[in-house]
Amino acid sequence: MRLERLELRRIGLELVVPFRTSFGTELHRDILLVHVTTDVGDGWGECVAMSAPFYSPEFVDGADLVIRRHLWPTLVAAGELRAADVAMVLEPIHGHPMAKAALEMAILDAELRANDSTFHQLLGTERTTVPSGVSVGIFDDLDVLLAQVQGYVDGGYARIKLKIEPGWDLEPVRLVRELIGPDMPLQVDANTAYGRTDIDHLCRLDEYDLLLIEQPLTEEDLLGHAQLAMRSSTPVCLDESIVSLQTAADAIDIGAAEIVNIKPGRVGGYLAARRIHDLCLDRGVPVWCGGMVETGIGRAANAALATLPGFTLPGDISASSRFYARDIVTDPITVTDGEVAVPTAPGLGFDLDLEFLDAITTSTDVIDA
Repeated sequence: MRLERLELRRIGLELVVPFRTSFGTELHRDILLVHVTTDVGDGWGECVAMSAPFYSPEFVDGADLVIRRHLWPTLVAAGELRAADVAMVLEPIHGHPMAKAALEMAILDAELRANDSTFHQLLGTERTTVPSGVSVGIFDDLDVLLAQVQGYVDGGYARIKLKIEPGWDLEPVRLVRELIGPDMPLQVDANTAYGRTDIDHLCRLDEYDLLLIEQPLTEEDLLGHAQLAMRSSTPVCLDESIVSLQTAADAIDIGAAEIVNIKPGRVGGYLAARRIHDLCLDRGVPVWCGGMVETGIGRAANAALATLPGFTLPGDISASSRFYARDIVTDPITVTDGEVAVPTAPGLGFDLDLEFLDAITTSTDVIDA
């Protein structure tokens, strides 16, 4: 296909409840959507970068800038291309995987729609549903936490994930395990909040029979994660550390990643995410699909990705209503009996609610090729 026009659209969405993690609290989402027009049709992508560079070095204003000044002109100069070519064309531009992923996503959506095909079909998988887990943030009050968890249990989620940080770990985990019982999968996510000196403390989580502990140490500390994995009976899962196929392979080789959380935006796109999945499947390392508080655009694509055979653990593909009172798609993701149905619409699996989208748009910029 040949690229003709780029629309960068910023939208604002309020969260139904504040989402607090070890790196901050989100009340509102400033989201960058990428709309690409080609000679065969158009497609949409979603940039998962946050407003400030706390989760990763990328942030939404920076993603907007690098797309318009560097990524888009580079793709246009390449002439005709396929979605599978995007990563290679953009490789000379260092970093910015979330911005690159948003462009690849929009081009992939356009390509699939032009062929009247779905992402699910491109992946060649047959599963029509995937298990749905939910991520629960940090609260100032344990009773509020327990009430939130009970609501998600009643809502039918297949797995609970608790955000933790120093001072909010052993007691919340103990109480939630007592609440949900011994059989429901429970895992924790530290978002890099601990250091190597906390390894003894983190090993105390072993008594709660956790599915995994996610990214307890900093992104660069693969050796520290390997040391924790040797001492803890709880499997160590990496998130922020996994930024490419190479880092995934290295982490597995040194024993730092017994489980891998695959986030397409963090690794540069859905096609890179599939390659990491294939590596982990070959190495016998379980994977699951993490979430970045996506709208229905990213949520639909994540559901399709999670149908690949290596995704053996419930992902963070929660119902849209977990975060948003109203989503920007006409058929938001819902959870039934702990499962999410894989969308079947052409492209990445969504149709936009254009009236609502226009109502929450804060800015639009159109760039011709």
